[in-house]
This record gives sequence, C-alpha cells and structure tokens, in this order.
Amino acid sequence: MVRQILPISALLLGSFFLLFAGGINGLVLPVRGTQEGISAFSLGLLGTGWAIGYVSGCIFTARLVARVGHIRAFSVMASFAGVAILSQLLLISAETWIVLRAGQGFCFAGAAMIVESWLSERASPENRGKIFGIYTMVNLTASTAGQLTLTVVPATGFQLFVLGAMFYMLAVLPTALSSSATPKPLVTVSLDLRALWKNSPVAVFAVFMVGMSNASFGTLAAVYGNKIGLGVATVALFASIPILAGAAAQIPVGIFSDRVDRRKVLIGVAALGLSADLAFIALRPESVAINLTLAAIFGAAIYSMYPVIVAHANDHASGNYIQISGGLLMVFGFGSILGPTIAGVAMSSLGSAGLFGVTAASHLLLIAQALYRMSRRAAAPQDEKTGFKPAPTARNATPQTIALGASEQDLEDFEDQAAP
Repeated sequence: MVRQILPISALLLGSFFLLFAGGINGLVLPVRGTQEGISAFSLGLLGTGWAIGYVSGCIFTARLVARVGHIRAFSVMASFAGVAILSQLLLISAETWIVLRAGQGFCFAGAAMIVESWLSERASPENRGKIFGIYTMVNLTASTAGQLTLTVVPATGFQLFVLGAMFYMLAVLPTALSSSATPKPLVTVSLDLRALWKNSPVAVFAVFMVGMSNASFGTLAAVYGNKIGLGVATVALFASIPILAGAAAQIPVGIFSDRVDRRKVLIGVAALGLSADLAFIALRPESVAINLTLAAIFGAAIYSMYPVIVAHANDHASGNYIQISGGLLMVFGFGSILGPTIAGVAMSSLGSAGLFGVTAASHLLLIAQALYRMSRRAAAPQDEKTGFKPAPTARNATPQTIALGASEQDLEDFEDQAAP
C-alpha cells in the first residue's frame, strides 16, 4: 500500500488542501451570511452560482488545460479560489458573494479534474481501484475536516476566511513542485439527453431530482440549523454527519442493488429520505440529538442514491460507461442549479421547514416516476447487470473522476468511441 501511495502523495496532498479549503468555504458562507442578515433566498443563490460555475468548469477546463498546461491552469484556479474567499470577507453582500461563488465553482471543478487526470495517468490496471478508493477517502476526510473547523473557529471574525485562503494557496505547492510527467489531455464527455433518456428514463429523471435535493441541503443546511437555533458547532455537525452517513451507506445499498431490481432499491432509499423529510417538517425538532439523528438518516438516503442511479443506467448501456455516467453527472449539475434557488424561496416564504418541503417533493416525484417506469419496463436480467461502484459525493465529482474510477476496459471503450 505504501508503495502505491508514495508516488502520488504530492497529488493527494494537493487534493486534501483543496478539499479542506472547499469545506471551510462552503459552510462559512451560509453561516456568516445568516449572521449578516442575508436572506435564505440569496443564500440559496450561492448554491446555484456554485453549480453553474462547477458545471461550466467540467465542460470548459479541458480546453483551458490544452492551451496553457496542467500546472499553470491548476495554479490559476487555486489562486483565484483563494482570492475569492478573501474578497468575500472584504465585500460582504449577496450579489458579490454569488458572483464569486460561481467563479469558485468553476475553479474548483477545474482544479479537481487536473489532479484526477494526474492520478489516472499514474494508475495501472492493477492498482486503479485502490488509487480511486484512497483518493475518495482523502477527499471525504478533507471536506469533512474543513467543515468541522467551524466547531473550533468562530465564523464571526476573519479567521475562517483567511484559513480557507491559506489552504487554497497550499494546494498549489504539491503540484507545482511535483516531478510527475504532464498527463494526457483531460476527459471530456458530451451531453446527449435524448440518448440518455432512451437508455434509462428513470436514471435521467431521478438524477435530476437527486441533484435538486442534495444541492438544496448542501447549500442551506447551515441556514436551516441557524434558523432553528442550533449553535455554530452543531450546525457544522449537522452539515457533516449526513455526508459521512451517506458514504457508509453506499456499500450495503450497493450490495443489495446488485441482487434485486435497482429501481426497487432506489424507491426504498428515496422513501427513507422522504420519511426524514416529513419528520423534519412535522416534528420541527429543536433537540440537538433528534436533529443530528434525522440528519444522519437523511444523509444515508440522499448520498447513496446517485451511485445506484448510475449503476441502473449502465445496466442498460452497451459499453459506454464513461459517456453515460458523465452525461448523468451533467444532468445532476442542472438539478443542482435549480434546487437551491427553489429551496431558498421556500425557506423565505415558509420558514426553515421549507427546505425539507423541497427535498420531500423531489423524493416523492422520484418515487412516483420510478414506480411508473417499473410498470412499463422489466428489470435488467441479473446476468447482464453491471457491478455497483461506490461514488464520491456527486457535488464534487467531475468527468475526470468517472474516468479515474473506471476500469481499463471502460477507458478503452471510451477512447474508441472518441476516436475520429
């Protein structure tokens, strides 16, 4: 294991710094924004801005890297993210934050793609799965640790903004000093909605709904926590525990989905998420223990649905895993653009429970459409199903992430399709 980690340690360290800074940045803005009196609607637009920038980064970074190279592009993106978080400290206004957050989303996606392309280049058929697993765990640990920084550093001052900027800057160093050879051009995927829908209507509709619900919660969980009177430390836990619960739930959910119709598993997991939604709405809990317990159940549901959806789509695909998964990631991104805006409006109009009204509607529509499709199309034969693959939080995934986690056969199929 050590032999496999050492050659990529600089890249993993750069990714850790990047995700640590991103964890701080993503949580300090809604917390500080609430303290500054910024409305829930405007804070929801932060998530919309981030998603627009992130999707744009996934689409256009490959062209930028082709022009200026991997190291220069990564340095520019990490540096801009650092400048942006400091600007958010100096210019506290919703309009400024939204624009800067969109720029950060673009840069964050681009920086992640560049690191992942390096890792993919260093991976061999024998260790690709292990490298992907290590990379995923490093990112999960870094992102969670960044969010939990709010439990020990006050959001009222300048420290968290400066700390985030410092780690964005530190992310530049490992790649700038690395002696690794420049990797191949970045992976790009085209979005063919008609082909995606023909392949699996359930996957397209479900991934859009999951994008809406996950981005709504990821953007406004801290606002919800502040509105119901949770302390800042508890708010950080409220935002972090669901991600950890979702990561832990993926393996048992995936094993079960390999054995039965994945649509049934998806409906069951969505029903669990809907139960948590309704509990938040009906109980309006004030207890820290109840809120954290419901958040864990909610996270186990919402963050384990995405890989089930991708696996279901690939059960019906014919050797184009990267193209299908990349297309679904883009659809997820479009849902992420819409969700926080709607949730922000709901929270401004209906109060804190409006957040879970939006996620409940998303989960209910997902269940209804999946049930309908089950009546129209039989499940994929067991011997034709692809294996379930755990996936990082889709909010931080890129087409390059999909390529890094793909098998050698998947990569060969993709390269054959992309060849002129």
